[in-house]
Amino acid sequence: MYNLATKILQLLLSLINGRMKVMNKEKISKNEPFIVVCTHKSWIDVVCLGVALYPTPIHFMAKKELFNKAFIKNLLTKLNAFPVDRSNPGPSVVKIPLQLLKKKKVVGIFPSGTRNSEEKALKNGAIHIASRASVPIIPAVYIGPHTIKDLLGRKSRAIILGDAIHVPKMGKDKESITETISEAISKAFEELESEKL
Repeated sequence: MYNLATKILQLLLSLINGRMKVMNKEKISKNEPFIVVCTHKSWIDVVCLGVALYPTPIHFMAKKELFNKAFIKNLLTKLNAFPVDRSNPGPSVVKIPLQLLKKKKVVGIFPSGTRNSEEKALKNGAIHIASRASVPIIPAVYIGPHTIKDLLGRKSRAIILGDAIHVPKMGKDKESITETISEAISKAFEELESEKL
């Protein structure tokens, strides 16, 4: 269902808004797993990232509240999303992504884009998962409309991918490594957002 939904959404968005620009797609590996960490303000950036990386499917980490209704839960599961409790993270925050990465899948994590505790927790989570799975983190930035109104106004859309960030295995200096990588992700976001389209 993921592939079909991605193709349909790609067509609809193109008809409504025009073609999306995807920059630096050659930076991603077609055969090896990785974690893509993308800025996030609305559902549109999630959809656009999925379209940008197609045909590589992304397994999205999503807040558990979205899975409360059976129909939505079933739909999200078919679209490769899996639930996590962001306010009280448990073993699933690490267990499910590690299982997916071991199967050479791509995991998508979306910090909120604001400098708050949830964003920090999500970025740190991505860093620890990447370290344990020995996979790189690919920073990505979405630039474009965040509302239906702006989409209909044909405001241009773009996904910009950054260089892979390699995370070493955690040792006694775990906090220091986490802070360094977190800063690298933030810096990558800032640099990508400043690129001229």
